[in-house]
Amino acid sequence: MTSRADHVLLTRFNLPSATAERVIRARKGWLEERVDLFERYCLASVRAQTSKDFHWIIYFDPESPAWLKDWIDRHRSLGFYQPVFRQSVSPEELCADILSVIGTPRDDLITSNLDNDDGLSADFTERIRSAGRVGARTAIYIAAGLVKHRDSLYVLKDARNAFCSVRESWTSPVTCWCDWHNRLAFRMPVIEVDGRPGWLQVIHGRNVSNRIRGAYVSPASYAQDFPGLISDVRAPTARDRARDLLISRPTRLAKESGRQAVKAVVLRLLGKDGLNRAKLIWAEGARAHKR
Repeated sequence: MTSRADHVLLTRFNLPSATAERVIRARKGWLEERVDLFERYCLASVRAQTSKDFHWIIYFDPESPAWLKDWIDRHRSLGFYQPVFRQSVSPEELCADILSVIGTPRDDLITSNLDNDDGLSADFTERIRSAGRVGARTAIYIAAGLVKHRDSLYVLKDARNAFCSVRESWTSPVTCWCDWHNRLAFRMPVIEVDGRPGWLQVIHGRNVSNRIRGAYVSPASYAQDFPGLISDVRAPTARDRARDLLISRPTRLAKESGRQAVKAVVLRLLGKDGLNRAKLIWAEGARAHKR
């Protein structure tokens, strides 16, 4: 199963966006911080993969500043990934870009979404390539992951997380970008891969929608799965764990339930475009409030 599939990681770095992300990206220093996060977590985790049988395409804004293009050229020369410059990416352009990177296709295509400020466990691509059936279009999720906030770490099970993959034949592929990561189940069957955490979500000051979730844990059990990515995380004390279990975690769960309920109502009434507009209005309002 693993030898006859092309596997491609897909990352949007700074594509122009009409969603709430554009408000975040307009803030001073966003691009510089994003480069630092990318090198520290995303790039480091991809280079540490136990299986090297994959490709990586990263999309950039053609109007990126000169210093960023120089940085991209250095990475291109080292073969870290294939940069592609586009204002937007249509499904047809995405498939053409994938084919141009792969060359002669194998039997199946696997595509995996990777945000530019997050990381993967060292065996992520190996586990994804081992899932699914040849020729059957399937969404694949490694259910468990880690959430890092400053020097704290949380373990989380999220069955429809953003680190989604799609395995399918090369006949009219749709890829993992055919819908939102939590809506792929409306398009195809889903496989949830159990086991150890397979991804690392990094919470920082410029996140658009990610928040602390999960149970507070020590990094010791996960350090070898995420080499170098959680070395600055401290082990929680018994008091830390008790406070998180009794106070912080219930508060987080209550807030998250409220957010999800509001999103569900907006999505049902206004659809995906309406939800995106609502997020944009909220982000612009929040930005104005901080001034």
